[in-house]
Amino acid sequence: MLVGWGGVGVVYTLSDRWQGPGTVMQPGVIDRMIPFSAGGIWLYLSFFLLIPAGYLFCRPEKLRWLTASMLLTALVCGAVYLLWPTTLIYPHNSGPGLSSQLLAQLIAADSTQNCLPSLHMALSLLAVWALYQRKQRWRSGLLILWGALIAFSILQLRRHLFIDLVSGALVAILCGWICQRAAPAFCFARRERQ
Repeated sequence: MLVGWGGVGVVYTLSDRWQGPGTVMQPGVIDRMIPFSAGGIWLYLSFFLLIPAGYLFCRPEKLRWLTASMLLTALVCGAVYLLWPTTLIYPHNSGPGLSSQLLAQLIAADSTQNCLPSLHMALSLLAVWALYQRKQRWRSGLLILWGALIAFSILQLRRHLFIDLVSGALVAILCGWICQRAAPAFCFARRERQ
């Protein structure tokens, strides 16, 4: 988890520091259909439970895949952030409640750029993928629902646009597939050396 998720944090932070000013992305039809609500912060922050759960509760043979997939996804997203930085017009958060206060703290700590593709969406998808087990349908169904609710909360909080989520999911699927295809070769090489 330190290598995989920690590496993502390094790429995210460095790309934010090294990129130029971002192109402002305009909301689409789906974005405009979902009203802003600071209450989405709770589901949004559950991402920070989903990612460790991916590492702690996936089958042991999926750990290397998850780590490699997250790192490759971060590198692809980081390259896009550097080559084509994007930002949004963020809504004003002025509510008095705890949800608004938490959102204000998130806004203060988070990048105002690094929008497309969404790493929040990409990593959520990879964690659900790592935890998914065909034989445990109820558990896997709940994991998919959790990932979908996190995606909805991202849009609800206006941290990303729908296009950011779609592109983040596509990057995760592509990188996950590449790492899945490469895994047998890595395992074979390790056995040869032994």
